[in-house]
Amino acid sequence: MGSMLKLSLSMINYKSVLMPSIHWFPVMDRMIMKDLLKTIISVLMVLVVIIVSRNFIGILKMAVEGSISNGAILSLLGFKIILASVDFMLPAVFVSVLMVLGRMHRDQEMAGLSSAGVGVGRLYISVFKTIMPVILVASWMAFYVAPWTSFRIDNLLYEQKQNAGVRAISAGNFSEYAQGNFIFYAEEINQQGVMKKVFVQNKQHEKLSVVTSKTAELRDIKGGLYIVFFEGERVQGKAGQMDFIFEYFDEYALRIEDATGERSHGIRSRLSQDLMAELNLHNLREIHRRLSIPLGILVLVIMAVPLAQTQPRGGAYGNMLMAFLVYFSFSNFESVSGSWMLRGEVSIWQGFSGVYILSLMLIGVLLLKLYGLKWVLLTLTGRAS
Repeated sequence: MGSMLKLSLSMINYKSVLMPSIHWFPVMDRMIMKDLLKTIISVLMVLVVIIVSRNFIGILKMAVEGSISNGAILSLLGFKIILASVDFMLPAVFVSVLMVLGRMHRDQEMAGLSSAGVGVGRLYISVFKTIMPVILVASWMAFYVAPWTSFRIDNLLYEQKQNAGVRAISAGNFSEYAQGNFIFYAEEINQQGVMKKVFVQNKQHEKLSVVTSKTAELRDIKGGLYIVFFEGERVQGKAGQMDFIFEYFDEYALRIEDATGERSHGIRSRLSQDLMAELNLHNLREIHRRLSIPLGILVLVIMAVPLAQTQPRGGAYGNMLMAFLVYFSFSNFESVSGSWMLRGEVSIWQGFSGVYILSLMLIGVLLLKLYGLKWVLLTLTGRAS
């Protein structure tokens, strides 16, 4: 008898060690978390594919025009996918919560949970057990991943623009620049970009010149893209006249393109710590834009719980139309309030908080409409289920 009691006590202690992890995620939490995570990933993938597909057409057009090389297509596409994932995480999470909770209302699963004593407060806990890690990931991506990606895109496009002249030149073919005023030919081009047996016909200010050299190479010099010739000769003159100029040189340079511009980065490419170190209106606006992704997820998920409540025969899409109106209103007002802040029409505090104050007011209206004033008062006093 004593041995059986010891065995029972040991089993209780064993369960007490293993069960807490399960108590943190009961059946209802695991069910909602599983559906939410799958839906968020699916919706985000669909949105990213749609947007990046449109961008991909532009990337291919740049490759056809010679603005970027074929090897840069996949790199640029990958960076665009990362940026699209950051930008569309907010609507993906919002729509996913509405879809999962709306389906539970239509299938009367919510009615069963309510009859078992599950109130809206308990439902929020289950939802936010999934959403809080998503908010942390969204914050990291908005403040660190997106600026790094934008920085890499700026660098990639700059380097591709600098090397555009090299891609346009191919061995054994004539290359034309400046509407036919500059014609270039190289018999051979090695892997280092050095051209051999070079011929150039150049027309400037109605003066025609021909340059030949043993070797040449492209150089990006301040002011534009140049071809630098080595060991050659230059002939300038006009056919039918006697005033020809013959020159022999060891080194000679011709500009074929104007300056492609200094390497520059937009404000979206700046590191978050750099923005915070120099707090001006433009930097504050960018901080506000990055902060709106995690804060927007938090506010819109709170709003999604009452919005998702539909009738059992409310249709396959429930309140999705209302949800899209809410999201686009939220997104547009966030953008407009930032513009007002930059122009000085509203204070910095109003520019930051205006959209969230209106959202909280809308949440209060939705809760009052669905649950009534008495439920709200009981919830505030801690006596509602």
